[in-house]
Amino acid sequence: MIVSQFQNELSFNGLTALYKIAHLLASGKDLESIMLSILEILELQAGMKRGIITILSPDNEELAIDVARGISENDKKKGKYRIGEGITGRVVATGRPIAVPTLDSEPTFLDRTGARKGLKHSDLSFICVPIKAGDHSIGALSVDRVAVEDEETLDGEVRFLEAVADLIAQVVQERRSQYDRIHALETENLKLRRTLEEKGKPDQMIGNSSSMRDVYRQIAQVAPSTTSVLIRGETGTGKELVARAIHQKSPCAQGPFVAVNCAALPESLLESELFGHEKGSFTGATSKRIGRFEAADNGTLFLDEIGEMTMSAQSRLLRAIQEKEFQRVGGSESIHVNVRLICATNRNLELDVKENRFREDLYYRINVFTIALPPLRERGADVLLLADYFVKKYCHLRDKNIERISTPAIDMLSAYHWPGNVRELENVVERSVLVATSSVIEGHDLPPTLQIKDMDQQGNRQDSFENLVEAYERELIIDALKDTLGNQTEAARVLGTTKRIIQYKINKYQIDFSRFRKNGEMTEDD
Repeated sequence: MIVSQFQNELSFNGLTALYKIAHLLASGKDLESIMLSILEILELQAGMKRGIITILSPDNEELAIDVARGISENDKKKGKYRIGEGITGRVVATGRPIAVPTLDSEPTFLDRTGARKGLKHSDLSFICVPIKAGDHSIGALSVDRVAVEDEETLDGEVRFLEAVADLIAQVVQERRSQYDRIHALETENLKLRRTLEEKGKPDQMIGNSSSMRDVYRQIAQVAPSTTSVLIRGETGTGKELVARAIHQKSPCAQGPFVAVNCAALPESLLESELFGHEKGSFTGATSKRIGRFEAADNGTLFLDEIGEMTMSAQSRLLRAIQEKEFQRVGGSESIHVNVRLICATNRNLELDVKENRFREDLYYRINVFTIALPPLRERGADVLLLADYFVKKYCHLRDKNIERISTPAIDMLSAYHWPGNVRELENVVERSVLVATSSVIEGHDLPPTLQIKDMDQQGNRQDSFENLVEAYERELIIDALKDTLGNQTEAARVLGTTKRIIQYKINKYQIDFSRFRKNGEMTEDD
């Protein structure tokens, strides 16, 4: 009588739950809300906790948790199964439900999410049913409930859960289709981004950091047009290389590329340099001379450090940009040109405009499309890529044979802040190639500026000689560990000392010898 009453109550609750789920599916809410609400209904109406909806990946290789109730986001990420793996994998593989009366009696139950940690498995039943699209399983719905020994009750709940799975199959199928669409869009977007990167990457520029890939995409986007470009970045970041790349990939690539460093020209010569002059227009003007604007006709004019230009020169430049014509200094004839303008600066032009050092109208004329070059200190592993490139370049020029840069030298290069950016790095590598006495660039081959400790550590050194000896000793030990794949015993043999001394020095200099091991394998040192 009690069992019959319980079954009738469960049947009533089940019907109520199915009605609410059907109503929910017709509500038009977003898929995420619908799926979570279904699991909430199962818990509140039917006492089925820790509900999980698992969806098969588009390649049909893996199952992953899509929506879960009572499980943290971190635990959700752990819930991945191969087809046939665990109870969930078997349900999807066979297309048949599985009901476990008590979890402690089922050895194949994985609990990969760890959601039941601390719970008594003997008090829990587990039900998992397939979610099908036609005859094919596309996912699974699983729940926990209080353990029951009555097989008929468990079978009834399996049938109830199958009915729920049938109702949500359409939603899950839509979810899977949505994943497919998003995946296709992401793939297409990634392909487009890579195409732009490849189209925009200058041959002379080295770097694969995300910030540099953004620069390559911007070059590819703006190059085909005739839009004015403003390149911003610190000194030595490669602004002229970017300007040349834009020119080479533009419609005016067959025309001239004319570069002017506005900071290198005195005020008295800047206007003459840009616009030319007539004979006798000023003292020393013994003949007519065409300016850089004329020389760049049907090509690109690159004005580097435009923020250093005088206000009078800015006025004439603005008119030349707007009217596409100008007059030579001392002349009256209007000269028409077709020039693409690319400007570069390391100054804060917005502040210069505010403080009346740069014309606001000229600022808006040149700042149509901006490319910001990242400083070298923000480019991560690009430092090492550039260093290797410059080593090869100067080995060829200086006829030297250098095979690699030592680990301590790499650490120094990576830790340095590079105020002079790529230009400074190139100078450092050129010097190192010249002074290196072996086939390896060592730490002591680098300039002293890269070997000085941080200011907050300088007081800790006992004297300069001891500091240099310790740095050289550390470098020798790291190179020996690198050659022996992190084996301290072998490193001691290579250096002609004992393992005990090597271990003492490793602890003293806080050297992580394990990073030199192949695939993190253990050795007799452990």
